[in-house]
Amino acid sequence: MPLGNWLLLASMMAPLPLCAQSAKPFDAAAAFGARESVADVSLSPDGTTVAYVVPTEGQGSTAYTLSLSKGAVPRGIVSATGKPERLESCHWVSNERLACMVYIVITRDSELLPITRVIAVNADGSNPQMLSNKSNAYTRGYLLGGGRVIDWLPDEDGAALMSRVYLPDDHVGTRLGSSKKGLGVDWVDTRTLAIKMVEPPREDAAEYITDGRGAVRIMGIRATQGSIENYDSGVVSYYYRQAGSREWQKLGDENRIDGTGFDPYAVDHERDVVYGFKKKDGRRALYSIALDGSLREDLIFARPDVDLGGLTRIGRRGRVVGVTFTTDMPQSAFFDPAIEKLAASLSKALPAQPIVHFVDSNLDESKLLVLARGDQDPGAYYLFDRKSRQLDTFFVVRKEIEGVKLAAVKPISYRAADGTVVPGYLTLPPGQESAKGLPAIVLPHGGPSERDVWGFDWMAQFYAARGFAVLQPNFRGSWGYGDEWFRHNGFQSWRTAIGDVLDAGRWLVAQGIADPNKLGIVGWSYGGYAALQSAIVDPGLFKAVVAIAPVTDLRLLKEEHRNWSDFKLISAFIGDGPQVSDGSPAQHADKIKVPVLLFHGALDRNVGIRQSREMSDRLASAGVRHELVTWEYLDHQLQDSTARADMLRKSDAFLRQAMGM
Repeated sequence: MPLGNWLLLASMMAPLPLCAQSAKPFDAAAAFGARESVADVSLSPDGTTVAYVVPTEGQGSTAYTLSLSKGAVPRGIVSATGKPERLESCHWVSNERLACMVYIVITRDSELLPITRVIAVNADGSNPQMLSNKSNAYTRGYLLGGGRVIDWLPDEDGAALMSRVYLPDDHVGTRLGSSKKGLGVDWVDTRTLAIKMVEPPREDAAEYITDGRGAVRIMGIRATQGSIENYDSGVVSYYYRQAGSREWQKLGDENRIDGTGFDPYAVDHERDVVYGFKKKDGRRALYSIALDGSLREDLIFARPDVDLGGLTRIGRRGRVVGVTFTTDMPQSAFFDPAIEKLAASLSKALPAQPIVHFVDSNLDESKLLVLARGDQDPGAYYLFDRKSRQLDTFFVVRKEIEGVKLAAVKPISYRAADGTVVPGYLTLPPGQESAKGLPAIVLPHGGPSERDVWGFDWMAQFYAARGFAVLQPNFRGSWGYGDEWFRHNGFQSWRTAIGDVLDAGRWLVAQGIADPNKLGIVGWSYGGYAALQSAIVDPGLFKAVVAIAPVTDLRLLKEEHRNWSDFKLISAFIGDGPQVSDGSPAQHADKIKVPVLLFHGALDRNVGIRQSREMSDRLASAGVRHELVTWEYLDHQLQDSTARADMLRKSDAFLRQAMGM
């Protein structure tokens, strides 16, 4: 379809013309803090219609469908206000039917309960139906997980396979029997809610994987140890079925605490194998295991330098075509020669957006929905017709900064105090690529079991736009570089991780990039923890600390999971011993000698707001200048454009004041 046919849509999604924008100054905080203009774009099975989600006020969102025919206009099909319901995603079940995920956080008995529900709705917004088990009024529990679609059944019109949770109920006439509880699989007609049980609920079931053709081939069983606090031991035993059989046979075990064993991801129906990840020489590699009874194992792909990320899958059946990994830049290895050639061609055709993702396709894969992005471009969605070889621009990801000059992101490395070479990414203000003596920020990532990657980062780009140099270190404890780099994660090995973060700041000064009197640190989640702990270990390096939703007390972090089934996992992750106290910033607040700015949402289930409140109290007792900013209705991600803009604006002003700018 020619690009000109999208002018109406582009006018809706793109910014105002430059002449109109010049009437008021550019508000960087509002522009970079804005949620993505469009997200979760998907293509109908026949390739004639797209669905997508756009933000509304606060945490609200609306899902739209749009026919690709000339002159079509978007139709809103379902909305969520964000108070508390949040619309997470919508995907096609058939050409006229979609399934949407809704996320909710509620407070019950002083606990924050995360709840998911799946609803189905027609492409015109009619016939909404709840696909999750509906009742919250169980007499022996409260249904949190609303299940998920595990097979879109492209050969059946409007039906899907769902893994769904059942709880025991004393009510008479409960469907499927009052004694059923646990995770099972149902065939669900999304229009009529007719149901056929495919796998009976099992209390110890953790996961089911299908072959993309309606057959459940893999089941994960959680090893449990008695009480709720020890319920999830971290070990999952996987079982498989041979084609056409109903008998379960042992596949293998995965230990989610130490990362050993085989973690299955997808079944290839044609090859009759399951793809999954396990360690090779201390790094995550991709293997296949035959499901014909032989359990033949083959190494599919591995890297000697980095862990593999995830699978690249396309089509309605989730066909595996490649695997992702990150060196200095995100990359993919493709197993399908046609897809490999296409990805290379798209990257060449879009030099400013070299990171190409295949987001979705129609049923026969003749039309592909592509997301391409780069470091100076947050990205755009394209529709590619493989028959006509035509690529059409569809949506820009962030219309608020369309046309704004962004900063280049440069992979760098520096030496830690012990001589270890630490990788990271340096973002300098646009047009100041060779400047010296800049105000600068070290921006450690969250997790700690995550990593930063080359590409667009809205926080780094905001601070760069405001004149700061920004360094994002992948300190030891980061994911993606193998077991030796990961060590015991950034909590148990906090001295090494924090040492690398501090050395990032020292490198900025030694290189002449940063003015030593204008060096700050900003972090979110674990990054906030690293920011606070860095100011304790070396009180003189950073002149200001900004911590967003930070962990401040490791003992408290354990206790936040005390009544949940993952308590043993979290406890093992944090560990025991003196590092729990030594590595808790709230226990050593009196060592901080610079001003601190804290942000936290009261509905944060990842890191409870008590962490920031306790830190604030300890800082007050120590006489440290600080401020705590809270939002009663937001969680860990702060998915609110206004709140994010306020956070950016306030942190920018705070840093400038602390640095005497």
